Amino acid sequence: MEDGLIRSISTGLSQKGVRDHNERLLLSLLQRNGPMPGSDLSRLAELSPPTVSSILRRLGDEGIVERGEPVRGKVGKPSIPIRLASNGVFSFGLKIGRRSADLVLIDLTGELREERQLTYPSPIPGDIFDFLEDGVDSITEAMPPDHVSRICGIGIAAPFEIWNWPDRSVGTAEASSPWKGIDPKEEAQRRTGLPVLLLNDATAACQAEHTYGRGKEFRDYAYFFIGAFIGGGIVLNNSVFEGRQGNAGALGSLRSIGPNGESMQLIDMASIHQLELRLREVELDPQQLWTDPDSWHSLSRYVDPWLGQTAQELAKAALSTCSVIDFEAILIDGAFPASIRDDLVSRVRRYVVTQDTRGLIQPRIESGSIGGKARAIGAATRPIGAQFMMQASVGVTV
Repeated sequence: MEDGLIRSISTGLSQKGVRDHNERLLLSLLQRNGPMPGSDLSRLAELSPPTVSSILRRLGDEGIVERGEPVRGKVGKPSIPIRLASNGVFSFGLKIGRRSADLVLIDLTGELREERQLTYPSPIPGDIFDFLEDGVDSITEAMPPDHVSRICGIGIAAPFEIWNWPDRSVGTAEASSPWKGIDPKEEAQRRTGLPVLLLNDATAACQAEHTYGRGKEFRDYAYFFIGAFIGGGIVLNNSVFEGRQGNAGALGSLRSIGPNGESMQLIDMASIHQLELRLREVELDPQQLWTDPDSWHSLSRYVDPWLGQTAQELAKAALSTCSVIDFEAILIDGAFPASIRDDLVSRVRRYVVTQDTRGLIQPRIESGSIGGKARAIGAATRPIGAQFMMQASVGVTV
């Protein structure tokens, strides 16, 4: 950190023919740090002021960046911050989940412009892609034509091996099997005519937190997102690390011990699905957890025990994760109300203190800040990142 700004390790290149690299670098610095004068961009990117001015002028002409209001200091001329133009680029994000599908449209600054949701007991491919096609059509029809021309694509966040979900409730296994052999990317592209990029749903949530949420506060952290099934992500050196096959941070697969001493996965011990099963046992409709946020409080008799078990499992998983990499923080978010998330985080903190931490440096346990839409928003960041930002990797950061 320098003066509260995140400095680029991958510095700018001044040679002819690398315009794309330098543009991406400056846009990434603005996305990560917010508006700033060209002089600060020049210093952080390690590019000459004339080079930065030329790039910013070109990006301004294209409507990608814009000038903010002058800021007057004590001496000298007022500085003029440069910022990302909110109407410069738009992107769709689709989250395909076990209990709902979310479609969002975000702008270049990450502001949520439009959203749609489809809830269901189990996911049917045809229904979900009809929902996507209808949603894209209705949203674009209401947009000004010049905004429609600035849509750069669709990001889809979905669990890998969507047909192999570990939900054994009635009907779900049968409903999931039609996904086998379906390419969500190809189907979405055929339906909408837009470029499509695919990523893991939990990684997408982590990307949203890192780009627009509290993830900016930390350099290295592990991220847990609790949906119908728990997943996770990893951030190293200020970048979301996806791994060789895009499956890094598969924290739901961490080993756990079941109630009878059997070996299980975290996904079987700390997921909303466990709460759903309990509600079904007492003949209550678990779908209300996804359609009525207030139900989390009205069902406290069942939610509280689930919170206790989930917190214990997360405390153990957090320390297990830190035994591999000494993360400075563990961020926790999920598809539930913010008050439930804060209660869960508070419980995890208390349980971590009681664990055997020999040989470990205890991480900070913190709340995420994006919430239930994190996976869809993270998906929407992918087309923008692919076309306009530095492609993050460990060791190359902004």
